Amino acid sequence: MKMKLLTVAKTCSCLRGVGCSRLPKVSYIQAANYAGGRTFGEVMEDVTKIRNIGISAHIDSGKTTLTERLLFYTGKLAEMHEVKGKDAVGAKMDFMELERQRGITIQSAATYVMWQGHNVNIIDTPGHIDFTVEVERALRVLDGAVLVLCGVGGVQSQTLTVNRQMKRYSIPCLAFVNKLDRGGANPFRVVDQLRSKLKHNAALLHLPVGLEKDHEGIIDVIERKAVYFDGAMGLKVVEEEIPQDMRTQAEDTRQELIEIVADADEQLADMFLEEKTPTEKEIHDAIRRTCLARTFTPVLLGSALKNKGVQPLLDAVIRYLPNPTEVENFCNDNSVEGEEKKIAMNPARTGDNPFIGLAFKLEAGRFGQLTYMRCYQGLLNRGDTIYNTRTGKKVRVPRLGRMNADELEDLGQTYAGDISALFGIDCASGDTFVTKGNTHLSMERMYVPDPVISMSIKPVDKKSSENFSKGISRFTKEDPTFRVVWDDENKESIASGMGELHLDIYAQRLEREFKAKCVLGKPRVSFIETLINKVEFEYLHKKQSGGRGEYAKVIGSVEPLPAQENTKIVFQDETMGTSIPKNFIAAIEKGFREACMKGELCGYKASGILIRLTDGMAHAVDSSDWAFEQAGDAAMKQVMEVGTWQMLEPVMEVEVNFPAEFQGDVHASLNKRDSIMMGQDANEEFVSLFAQTPLNQMFGYMSELRAKTQGRGEFTMEYSRYCPMKPDVEQQLIEAYRQEQEQLNKNLKRKKN
Repeated sequence: MKMKLLTVAKTCSCLRGVGCSRLPKVSYIQAANYAGGRTFGEVMEDVTKIRNIGISAHIDSGKTTLTERLLFYTGKLAEMHEVKGKDAVGAKMDFMELERQRGITIQSAATYVMWQGHNVNIIDTPGHIDFTVEVERALRVLDGAVLVLCGVGGVQSQTLTVNRQMKRYSIPCLAFVNKLDRGGANPFRVVDQLRSKLKHNAALLHLPVGLEKDHEGIIDVIERKAVYFDGAMGLKVVEEEIPQDMRTQAEDTRQELIEIVADADEQLADMFLEEKTPTEKEIHDAIRRTCLARTFTPVLLGSALKNKGVQPLLDAVIRYLPNPTEVENFCNDNSVEGEEKKIAMNPARTGDNPFIGLAFKLEAGRFGQLTYMRCYQGLLNRGDTIYNTRTGKKVRVPRLGRMNADELEDLGQTYAGDISALFGIDCASGDTFVTKGNTHLSMERMYVPDPVISMSIKPVDKKSSENFSKGISRFTKEDPTFRVVWDDENKESIASGMGELHLDIYAQRLEREFKAKCVLGKPRVSFIETLINKVEFEYLHKKQSGGRGEYAKVIGSVEPLPAQENTKIVFQDETMGTSIPKNFIAAIEKGFREACMKGELCGYKASGILIRLTDGMAHAVDSSDWAFEQAGDAAMKQVMEVGTWQMLEPVMEVEVNFPAEFQGDVHASLNKRDSIMMGQDANEEFVSLFAQTPLNQMFGYMSELRAKTQGRGEFTMEYSRYCPMKPDVEQQLIEAYRQEQEQLNKNLKRKKN
């Protein structure tokens, strides 16, 4: 055992080298978790022994605390620390200084553990909607997930978002009801919410032995035993008989579980109909089948902070969630131009299949760009040459490793099913990498939501301008929801993101990491302008001033898309014959889309429109991409002038939690902000209100809510959809925009004179 511990200490090196003071002092008891598995620096040869999971939940449900316990009980940490870093250390997965100060997760972080001879790759994700792209990119590459639910709060606003993301990528999940030690904890209420709000076919695998301050352990209803977590840090798992007063409840819960699983599993249903009593193994097997099919969600219980229920959760991850061979992943075969077909990737580790990997997250490291990659097929060795299918460029892999939060363990190779890290690879998030001869293969990129809020951003002094530019360049590359553009009219940089917190975090990171202190302007909502009526266009672009001229004619129409697609711009080429050569179509579309970047009413992006190109004309000599691009741009501006347009604004799903005694005041404050009440939920002391509110009305709401609830209220919100704004608000925006344009024109005239 001493040699095993020595192996761990020697091979677990972080970015600062083997002698780093952050090397974990793994105890002999903890190191025993690696026995029979593998040591650091090795890869798991058997792909069926791998699990790739994410920890996802609403804000402050205990995701990072749970991950800290997972690392501790599997031997990756010698001791546990608090999330908010009060002991000057902080949780392992929240390694960024800002995360430890604020007590929130900002970036997703990857690690891996060994449990029962299985390699479990874990990604801990943020809970705030502002950092939703971190959850999106993690779920894009994972095979399973643990949905953490607060035993008091239950299903909350961000839980709904995470659930939609899991559904988008067909991710099987377990539910873990956390914080059973808190006042007001009620796991039965949470299961009811899972069924009613999230539409999960869910049932309890555990019962709590006591709740709130009396929470002692759990009852495993399948195995018919009580489980307690004794000793220092809950390391000693003690199994006993079920307490006498809970045996009837345990049997009833077990029977309910069998019935619910039987509704989703034919094999168990046949046994149920034949009145056969299933064995423990048969119940476990049925739960696994239904979990993988996403027709049943097992619910486990515990309290991560009090070190209860974590080891059974690890057992359930191994027992119920899929290995990479049990998940179908597809890539696009673009070998035939104009055709796209999907092919299933083979995760078997034979070495005969070409390597295919997806870069899903970028991060700046000391030695260059750190690229997180999921290997879906084949084998990648350190020193191999791979190709970026988007750019066609080839790159050599100088360093290959596996991440443990902010530490890197060097690897010689990575197989299908692995999540690894590459250094020194220049790419963008969502790029596909393959070996030579396979550049026709590519994987679908992840879904990236559009930003909903903008602010002007600038460095406080000119000395910081260079560092400011470097920081912006890096952050916009790492985070596709953070965008910065130059507003030529107002001569300022405009940063766009998912919320005020999102932009504030990046302003602080610019100061901390790049010594570029920034000033953020007043928040501006990303309104859009949309067309109400159908408008036909016919535009001829013609210039002749000696030499080769410019000639392009476009004919067609622009019409509104359905309300559920009001954030899209769809371009359709419906031309027949050779009136417009097909090589000019892309230039026409580009012209239309560029014109849509600035609408007629208030200068916001025009969206929710279908552009139909039906006819046109080209000249054998004078037509070019440039000429048709200009024709498309001018035709769209013509449509803007004659069409009837209206303003749309982002509407947010808002959840407000507060003590019941302040219900009247909170209701009034939301009504004042043009909210539509969608429902409410209440327990003994607290009330949760659910509303839909225009984002433009939510600025400054936190201060008002705290004032009305004596500092005890809190709220969360997430983007729902775009809706038409009130006519009086629209008119105010239009008038303000006209006055702004008049002032700009006056200033330009003064400069000319």
